[in-house]
Amino acid sequence: MQNRYSLKNITGFLLAAIAIVVAAQLMQSHQGTSPQNEPRSQVPYNVTSPEVPVSMMFAGENVDLTRSDLRERMDREILTFTYSHINTQLMLKRANRIFPIVEPILKEQGVHDDFKYLMIIESNGDVYARSSVGACGLWQFMPATAKQYGLEVNNSVDERYNIEKATRAACRYIKSSYNRFGDWLTVAASYNAGENSISKRIAAQKESKATDLALVPETSRYLFRILTAKLIFSSPSRYGFLLKSSDLYPPVIYSDTVETSAATIDFTAIAKKHGINYLQLRDANPWVRSTTHRNPNRKSYKLLIPAKESQYYNPKETKPHTSAWVIK
Repeated sequence: MQNRYSLKNITGFLLAAIAIVVAAQLMQSHQGTSPQNEPRSQVPYNVTSPEVPVSMMFAGENVDLTRSDLRERMDREILTFTYSHINTQLMLKRANRIFPIVEPILKEQGVHDDFKYLMIIESNGDVYARSSVGACGLWQFMPATAKQYGLEVNNSVDERYNIEKATRAACRYIKSSYNRFGDWLTVAASYNAGENSISKRIAAQKESKATDLALVPETSRYLFRILTAKLIFSSPSRYGFLLKSSDLYPPVIYSDTVETSAATIDFTAIAKKHGINYLQLRDANPWVRSTTHRNPNRKSYKLLIPAKESQYYNPKETKPHTSAWVIK
């Protein structure tokens, strides 16, 4: 009896000791794989800082980036774009659909092609973009400014979402602003902060260019975000964006155009008549904001009808607007 009891105790001690050893090994193994204990050689990626150019051209004007404050402001935005993967990729994807519409209008209106990057910064290339303060569309017009430049804004029709009309309105603003400031980056700053705000800072600080002004952080960054968009769009792969043609959004193809000046326009009925639904009609005409529109003045509206090949496109057939956007 005494011998059996002693053997039981010894066996218990041995099992407990084994359990302690196993637990210690498991804990050590777990600690060894934690991020803080992982050897640097096993980190799965390297974070690099892209090079800042010594200068850039914007709308035909040279921007010297060797000045310390300008260089560091540019550096911040390059880093932000490079590592904000979702937004930057979406900008590139959407630009493939939008730039073919916007570029000819800028040229037609005598506005430098670089202002398409201002548009991209304004809205991330999202046709339906709406800010917290009520600015809408690709060019982010506020209601009062939109109406000032000839755009209709109400509950059923909002031409801030009409790509062609809003781009022409933006061109009128840009040219008017240039007549006032005579410097394209200052025009860009005024687009963000307002002409009166920039004029007051110019008068108070006795400088003529936005790059020499002390601005609110949003506007200060805005200028360099535009420059960075141009830089990255020139060669996305250089900044780690390895897109294929099939990743891009193709331009919409339209099968028909409908013009109507009815006193009451039934957008749903028009969609059904052309074999699509209201949602598809609105995607093709984002300025349509309601299923019906009262039109007592009999204003004429042009509606685009998307073709079937746009409704069910094959990504493998998408062509890049700019070959530099994609890898082979």
